[in-house]
Amino acid sequence: MRHVFEEELNQLNKDMITMGSMCENAIQTATTYIRYQTADKNAEIVDIVEQINHKERDIENMCLKLIMQQQPVARDLRTITSALKMVSDLERIGDNADDIAEIVSMNNIPTADVEAIELIDMAKAANEMLSDAINSFVKRDDELAKKVIDTDDAIDNYFNNIKLKLAEDFRDSSHNLDSVLDLFMISKYFERIGDHSVNIARWVLYMITGTLEGNTN
Repeated sequence: MRHVFEEELNQLNKDMITMGSMCENAIQTATTYIRYQTADKNAEIVDIVEQINHKERDIENMCLKLIMQQQPVARDLRTITSALKMVSDLERIGDNADDIAEIVSMNNIPTADVEAIELIDMAKAANEMLSDAINSFVKRDDELAKKVIDTDDAIDNYFNNIKLKLAEDFRDSSHNLDSVLDLFMISKYFERIGDHSVNIARWVLYMITGTLEGNTN
């Protein structure tokens, strides 16, 4: 019976890694869409997000099955509970990428406006945070999880710098105000992606140590 449980836990780990990779792909595709604004990238994001939603339901069903049928011990229960919490944040990351794509699809944001702020650098940093968060889960690496939490300050700095620059542009009547607002909302979604990655890292620490620190809302 334990052998079957170990196999199912191993499958859970694989599915979590797959879902994390999907989210990384969604962020990368959204970043490319911001830069080049080609319709094929929008369609690609929609497809990726749909896959993320399906994977979330699969993982939730697997976790509930493991809890109800296998009666896991405390350590395994922490792994399953953490996975349930993490997939929620991963699904929201997919939604954030979809929200970014929707903004870009509705309006033609000038490339010069995108390049005038640190948005692409912020997007790359947010994606690296997510990648590190997923790797901390895969490797059961508490130090890497702590690094993700510490990196949130860098994402916040990007967001604050972009916000200040966009506020200046908003006061300047020569700028397209719709573009300014769109870029602010996009940067806000990347900031949220960073927050969700921090949540994932905190659940990884809980899985490893049994202690949940910080706010994971």
